[in-house]
Formats: sequence, structure tokens, C-alpha cells
Amino acid sequence: MIKQNRHPYLIIIVALTMLVSGCGTFKKFSSSAKDNTNYDERGYYNAARKLMDNGRFFEATDMLEELESRYPFGRYAEQAQLDLIYSRYKSKEFEAARAAADRFIRLHPRHEDLDYAYYYRGLSSELSDKGLFSNLLPIDRTQRDPGAARESFNDFSTLINYFPDSKYVDDARLRMVYLRNRLAALEIHVARYYLRRGSYIAAANRGRYVVENFQTTPSIPDGLAVMVEAYQQLGMHELSEQSFNVLALNYPDYPALGKDGSFNIKRTKIGSKPSFLHSATFGLFGRSGSK
Repeated sequence: MIKQNRHPYLIIIVALTMLVSGCGTFKKFSSSAKDNTNYDERGYYNAARKLMDNGRFFEATDMLEELESRYPFGRYAEQAQLDLIYSRYKSKEFEAARAAADRFIRLHPRHEDLDYAYYYRGLSSELSDKGLFSNLLPIDRTQRDPGAARESFNDFSTLINYFPDSKYVDDARLRMVYLRNRLAALEIHVARYYLRRGSYIAAANRGRYVVENFQTTPSIPDGLAVMVEAYQQLGMHELSEQSFNVLALNYPDYPALGKDGSFNIKRTKIGSKPSFLHSATFGLFGRSGSK
């Protein structure tokens, strides 16, 4: 017969003790890079670069910050600030990376590597809204707060406008296309919400905003469909018909369009109510059900 453990919490206590001890050991290890006070300015910088080359970005960040604090006006100060942007970015400290880029741009408005700071500020903004489990769960980022996406879009736009010959421009353009599509999709999600609530004027305005401001994005037919439905519900039949004609002419295979020339928004996800699973998991799982 197996004896029951009379101290069920003992294992938990021991485990927590080991975890705390482990954290202390890790902290000591991660800060050991800057414990050597015998480094001169060049020694600090070389040590930081070596850590970065080995992928030890947390320790590199500590070393770069120590270098800055000891030699704020030294010969490696500006390069250390640039490296700090990258080191924080690689450590997935995106808010801190953006702050470091902001600081560099403010302190060195005419620096030859200013395009680098704008580029990594844009990258950091783009990724700053990613949660802890964003790579593990099927989270639709088009339904999240668009603030970070807009900031990132503006950063890349500034890079392209002020540094057209930068080696980062091509990648920035591609990312702007993605961000623009994402912002347009967000507007459609908001329009769907207004349709479900019966706020047809607000829904029509959102649909029109997408059509007028996000041309060439995949959300254009959705915007037109929102306008058709919203204007129809409002009794504004002329505007509804105009929107319908544009949709049918440019997107004849759109799901809401019937072969007989009819329009039924229920054939699409627009205006649909979320399923129980979709609501219970805060939109993480489960498709939307029918209206």
C-alpha cells in the first residue's frame, strides 16, 4: 500500500525555493558581464560586442548601459546607443527598444545612421503589441489595438520619405503594405460590430472610410458590402444601389452576391454573431456563427 504524502505542500515549497534560487543565480550570471570594473571604454564596448555576437543580448544590454553611464561622452557612446536599440530588440524588449530609438533620434538628429534608428523603431512598434502567447495561440492581430500598427506605419513612412536611398527602404515598404492591410481589416471588424448593434450610420461611415482611404487592400469589397447593407437598412436605397453596383462590377465573385443579382450579407462573415466558443475564449477560438 502506497502511503499518502502528509505534507502535500512540501514539494511546492521546495520547487518555489529552487525557482527563486535559480532566478538569483541567473541574475548573478546575467549581471556578471558588467562586474569587471577594470574595463576601460574600449574594453566595455568590445565585451558588449562579443556578447552580442554570441547571442547573449540581455548581458550585452547590461554592458552597453554600463558603458554609457561611465563614458557618456566617449568615443563609443553613439555606437553604444545604436547597439542598445538592437540588443533590446533582439531581447524582445520592444517598448524599451523603441524608447532607445527615440532617444537616439532626439540626441543625434543628423547622425549618418539615423535611418537605422527609424527602421528599428518601426520594427519595435510593429511587434510591441505581441503578447506572451501570441506565437502559440491563433490570435487575430487585426482585431487588436491599432495604435502600435499606426506608429510602426508612420516610422517606416518617415524612413522612406527622409532616407529614400537607405538599405532598409525595400523592407520598410513591404511592411507598410502589411500594416496598411491590417489597419483596413481592423476598420472592417469595427464596421461589423456596428452592423450587429444596428448602428447603421456608423457602419456605413466605417465602410466608406475603408473604401476611400485603403484602396488596393483586400478589405475594399468588405467595405462596399458594409455600405450596401447599412444604407439598405437606413432606407437610403440610392446609395445602397450605387455601392452594390461598384461591388458587383469590381468583385463579381464576392460571397454576398448571388448569381441572380441578389445581395445577402449573411453569405459572408460581416454582421455575424460570434459563436459561444469564440466568445468564451475572448475571440481566440471558434468561428463566428450565423446572424
